[in-house]
Amino acid sequence: MNGCRICDKHRGVGPLVGPEVWSDDLLLVFHRPPGPDGTGVLGYLFVETRRHAPSLTDLTEAEARAVGTAIWRAGRALRAELSAESVFTAVIGTGVAHFHHHVLARHPGTPPEYGWMDSHAWPEAPRGDPEEIAELCSRLRRHFDG
Repeated sequence: MNGCRICDKHRGVGPLVGPEVWSDDLLLVFHRPPGPDGTGVLGYLFVETRRHAPSLTDLTEAEARAVGTAIWRAGRALRAELSAESVFTAVIGTGVAHFHHHVLARHPGTPPEYGWMDSHAWPEAPRGDPEEIAELCSRLRRHFDG
């Protein structure tokens, strides 16, 4: 869809483009791209529908089932590969009108003042450059096969 930043992302265009973890005919899973400093907090994923669907209630039943499975696999992958003490998920739906589900690792030692939606803002959270993020994506991908 023209003007949709997530549809643009799926075409490899725009500021939201990040490394792909996994995809199939219904979904794509991406790692959050590095920020302006060239690094990114490890373990911040997005599960997105391939089809432009503005919100959760616009998904087909098949898409909804696939999203549930992908979120479950993403959470298990983050726990296994990053030893996340917990994994947060959220559908917020106000920033971009294309279904996307946030899946965030909470890293061991994250202070309690960093809540569920800002745990990635902890300055000591493990960060990686593009190569390190790509390597993590490769490790996470194994958890989606099967």
